[in-house]
Amino acid sequence: MEKCAEIITIEELEQKIYQSLIEKRALRIKQGIDPTSPDVHIGHMVPYHKMRQFQDFGHTGVLIIGDYTAQIGDPSDRSAERSRLSHSQTKANAESYTKQIFTVVRQDRAEVHDQSQWFSDLTLAGTLDLAGHFSVAQLLAHETFRNRLVPGKRLSLHELFYPLLQAQDSVEINADVELGGTDQKFNILCGRDLMRDEGMVPQVTILMPLLTGTDGRKMSKSFGNHISIESTAKDKIGKIMSISDGLIPEYASLAAQMDPQEVRHLMGDMRKNMANPKDIKMRIAREVAGRYHPEQDVANAVSFFEDTVSRGRSPVGIPEVTIDSHGIWIIELMKQHGLATSSNEARRLIRQGGVSLDGGRIIDENLTIHVDAGKAAVLKVGKRRYLRLVGI
Repeated sequence: MEKCAEIITIEELEQKIYQSLIEKRALRIKQGIDPTSPDVHIGHMVPYHKMRQFQDFGHTGVLIIGDYTAQIGDPSDRSAERSRLSHSQTKANAESYTKQIFTVVRQDRAEVHDQSQWFSDLTLAGTLDLAGHFSVAQLLAHETFRNRLVPGKRLSLHELFYPLLQAQDSVEINADVELGGTDQKFNILCGRDLMRDEGMVPQVTILMPLLTGTDGRKMSKSFGNHISIESTAKDKIGKIMSISDGLIPEYASLAAQMDPQEVRHLMGDMRKNMANPKDIKMRIAREVAGRYHPEQDVANAVSFFEDTVSRGRSPVGIPEVTIDSHGIWIIELMKQHGLATSSNEARRLIRQGGVSLDGGRIIDENLTIHVDAGKAAVLKVGKRRYLRLVGI
């Protein structure tokens, strides 16, 4: 299948598709997500685009909201134990998650299940029975667990239950296929093992590539290199335009969902200097933003980028704030008006040279900004965030 990193096994998938045609039965395509925060980024959506393809062929998308596994935190690729979330936190986040996921997944061909439907009544006897399907050696084969144990880092007992709970999800909803990123391979294979133990036909595993973050590292909210589904069209356009040329084929294929043949054609033109990388990135940015925003918002975002970044102009219609005669501390100003999420981030942006006032770089983190009465100044943070300061 297009864009997949691995299928386990292709022969089983072909058999399931054949059986679904003969029996006129929709396949159940499972994908789970842990609501560990209120927002979803475009990297999370890569497997959901594959789910949408299955739905368009008449199959059923089954969304699992991991309101129990989120309280553990997926240990995959983690060098340390996650902070545990409360059940009320995960429930609140889940409402936001489903809304964002349905921007890609068809709601009319989907089911949504919370893990609490089956885990809230799980007894100790049931827990021991589930644990009995897996050996300690099998769980410690998980690379993440090994990497924590060998140097003596803490590995909590409850973390070992994460793949078990995800596997039980597959049994509960009788999954035909489970989708996930390549980092989910161990967890999804546990689902195959448990279904086989329970006398069920095991699910097929389809692993999708992980989308790289805008800075070249793994896309992660903790790195701040992600592109949030709920961010503005301006933010999506600006961040995609900032990626390195080397990430163009990945973003074209996985984020913009372009046809593989078209991606190869574009890359060939770029290598022959027949296409400008900036133009290709703008096309990708338009495709991604257009999936989540009205056409006019996307057009405005493109104009904003071209004016403020490409041509270096100050934008019109930017937010305006008044500054009294006492002035205001630069860190507090940035926090109050959404130019930084915290004091630490504001300080980091200043140290990196990303903050300027009327074109002059700000280097003093303790600066108090003053604007004469009746005058105005433009504060710029990064490449795309502006604030007009008016003195009173």
